[in-house]
This record gives sequence, structure tokens and C-alpha cells, in this order.
Amino acid sequence: MLWLVLSLTAWNALRAWTSLAWRGVLDEFSSKPTSTVIALSGTIWMMIGMLLAWGLWQRKFWAAKLLLGASAGYSVWYWSERLIWQSPHPNWPFAVIVNLVLFGFILFTVKLLSREAYEQKNETPKSE
Repeated sequence: MLWLVLSLTAWNALRAWTSLAWRGVLDEFSSKPTSTVIALSGTIWMMIGMLLAWGLWQRKFWAAKLLLGASAGYSVWYWSERLIWQSPHPNWPFAVIVNLVLFGFILFTVKLLSREAYEQKNETPKSE
């Protein structure tokens, strides 16, 4: 799960950086999302990804809830951007299948993380 979060975080960091570096070209040839919108969304998702990666790495109790919320939010953002700003949608069945498989994997991982947190909370230290 951590690798998935880090991959999406790196992807959004690259997205934000390239939209700023190629701002002139994007604004000249693209009529849909401006480079500012792309840079802003990339930066927001990069920050959320860094926070989530740190929470997962440190095994924080809130990381499972943030993972579920961030994955739902990222999915909504991805599909809204895809349906609003991208004209051709030739591979939408593939995108739906990948989205559902990843969301299923995330739900499974959240269950695993919350069970692990529950078990750690209920462990009692041995008294000697």
C-alpha cells in the first residue's frame, strides 16, 4: 500500500512541476484546464500523499481512515477531471476496472490496518 501511495504522490509531484515548467505551452495549446489548475491539483494530491505515506510508515491510527477518504476523493477527482476536461474516452472500461480493483485493494488494506490497530490497542502489558 505504501508503494501505491508513494507512486501516486510522485506522479502528482511530477504533474505539478511539469505544469509549472510548461505553463506557456499548456496555456497556449490547451483550452480546458489551465496550467494553474493542473499545478494546484497536483500539489494538493502530492501533499495529501506525503501525509498519508508518513502516516502509513509510522503506523498512525488515523492513516487507515485517511487512506479510505483520500482514495475516494482521488477517485472522484480523477473521474470528474476525465469526464469534464478530456474529450475522447476510448478506454473507459479499462479505467473503470482498474479503479474498482484498486479501490477493492484499498478497502481490504483498510480492514487489515484497522484490525491491526484494534489488536494493538487491546494488548495488555505483562506485569511481573
